[in-house]
Amino acid sequence: MAASSRHVRLLTPGDVPLVERMIRTSEYIYQRFTPEELPLMIERYPAIGELHNTSLHGFLLSQITTPTVAWISGFGVSWSESKHYIRMLDTLVGHLNTHLSTRGTQDLYYSGNDMARDWLRPVLLARGFQTYCDLYAYDKYDYTIPSSGNEQVTIRPVHLASTLEANDDSQALLAIEQACFSELWRYDPLSFRDIASSHPYFVVAEVNGEVVGYQFNTVEADYGYLIRIAVHPAYEHRGIGIRLMAEAIRFFARERVSRIMLNTEKDNIHAHRLYEWFGFVRLAQSGFVLRQPLP
Repeated sequence: MAASSRHVRLLTPGDVPLVERMIRTSEYIYQRFTPEELPLMIERYPAIGELHNTSLHGFLLSQITTPTVAWISGFGVSWSESKHYIRMLDTLVGHLNTHLSTRGTQDLYYSGNDMARDWLRPVLLARGFQTYCDLYAYDKYDYTIPSSGNEQVTIRPVHLASTLEANDDSQALLAIEQACFSELWRYDPLSFRDIASSHPYFVVAEVNGEVVGYQFNTVEADYGYLIRIAVHPAYEHRGIGIRLMAEAIRFFARERVSRIMLNTEKDNIHAHRLYEWFGFVRLAQSGFVLRQPLP
């Protein structure tokens, strides 16, 4: 094949079927997104593809969660290019970093669930990524609920309008982000809207009409993923986190998932106690986050 047929470009929403096909047909895939999120990610954030003529042979997807923070959200290589995945990764990361820098991104992150078996971790470490933090993984195989928490708290679906200017739950969610999380883990208004449109469960907790916490989950096949639960520190120790967790378990019970999974930072002791009280079991495998400052 002529060298001129090989080219790298930004992917567009029209390329979604090509990415989906590669995910179905190749084992050389890293995926940090659900099928419902894929079109939004390619539309909103830099996504780079290497093609031979019109055939996709590799992709690298990103997600910008705050103006300065971006994640590698997906990487894939076709079977025919599997022996050259390191070369392709280098090429795609170089193009991605250029596009991220123009958006003001300062750091690129990568996360994995199993430090011992992650196939990209050693490659990224050799290319300047550094360990940022360790993660614990928890699983739960039943729907038991030790307590329903504070039943005076109102739990309702999140309300996020289609425009950033609209009056909705955005400001309350951002206030919770600011109070609860470091910049790495925060979401911006656009990210919250994408989550609301692509996740089947996203609720807020209200006290006297004020949003003081939130929680969102997703389901893939028969697995449930508890992604985020947060309560403003000013309202801690009032049974709100317990109430959100109980409602999350009830959601997974309605979905009849066979396994509920979550990840959390290794040093988040308060969260560990809540998960373990609800019957989550910590796995032996260790998750991790890597970081690379952009040039």
